[in-house]
Amino acid sequence: MKGWYAACLALPFWLAHPARAAEDLNGAARELARKTAVLAKAEPVTTAWRNLSSLGSPALAQARGAFEAALHEAGGRTGDQAALEAQITLSESQSEYLLVEEIRKGEERQVWIASWKRAANGSAAAPAALLEKRLLWEQEEAILDVAVTGDLIWVLSPSRLAAYRAGAPVHTVRIAASKPWPRDLRGRLRVNGANVQAYLPGMLCSGTANGGFVLECRSSDETWTIESGTRSLLLAAFAANRNYFDGRVVTQTGMRKTVAPFYSAAQVEEGGRQLWLLAMVDGRTAIFDASFEALGTIPSWGSDIAGTDARCGGRNAVLATRPGDGHEGDAVEAFAIVNRAASPIGAAVELPGPVTALWSGAGVVAVVRNRATGKYQAYALTIGCS
Repeated sequence: MKGWYAACLALPFWLAHPARAAEDLNGAARELARKTAVLAKAEPVTTAWRNLSSLGSPALAQARGAFEAALHEAGGRTGDQAALEAQITLSESQSEYLLVEEIRKGEERQVWIASWKRAANGSAAAPAALLEKRLLWEQEEAILDVAVTGDLIWVLSPSRLAAYRAGAPVHTVRIAASKPWPRDLRGRLRVNGANVQAYLPGMLCSGTANGGFVLECRSSDETWTIESGTRSLLLAAFAANRNYFDGRVVTQTGMRKTVAPFYSAAQVEEGGRQLWLLAMVDGRTAIFDASFEALGTIPSWGSDIAGTDARCGGRNAVLATRPGDGHEGDAVEAFAIVNRAASPIGAAVELPGPVTALWSGAGVVAVVRNRATGKYQAYALTIGCS
């Protein structure tokens, strides 16, 4: 049975064009995507993937992400019901890894192969990252953001800002909205020593925790501070009546740019250069250089991403939610950016409900609504490299 299956798998190889050598897995996936886009001529393509190589599932996910990103860049698109059907197989020989695509359009059939050399140790997988979660806080009211300073846990909610020590409230201040909050309310909490800032749509609250705590809130259209680990930050204008940033940004160098609206942002390093990733409102994550010139897209992430200080195997890790049907997915995964494509570097951490917020700073906090209890829970996410 095993030999018969291998013989059938080899049949498309005989029909295919000679394999063209690529630099790596991402390059091979992009090469096949460009050919697919030319054949599709803007028609949607249904893709199915399988792994018959010694590489693990992260490599297959990496290939899929690079393929979909390059397909979108070339003007193509994927769809569940389409006239074009592509079966893509990750395989290998003694000296090379292979991506084999068999695509059908009616009676027309094309088979393409892209290959790249195996590493000396026989492995092309990215260094693994171990992503772990730790419950910080849970409550009935929605949690917008959480910050931890010393033994205090600060919790921002739609109606109040509170600080807790060992589960007991230390400071609690009510927040009175001057007008009804947007339906999908978002908020950002920044705590630096005794200074506390809470960003809400159309409002900025500031206070100092010295003995007592007084919070002053005022109407404001000031830009929100989006942190990416402890290394980088971006100032972004929030659309007061929406749940996203309107596209006006200011970098740490003072450069002002306007891009399309986005939900979240993260900075990563690739090959010694700094890149900004923006989770756009249209469902894709856009890749920009340091001057905010567009470089490409990642089509397969959710709307929440967060930069980190973690580096596994010299690669800067970024966290992204899993896309969901109308809600954010119930998992967060670590990626590196390699050749402008997302490369998974570890298994996803599963969460008990849809992610409603993912913010970065000294650490990364994920807020979910537990499907079983209905309560909101805030988790600290940490990355370790293996």
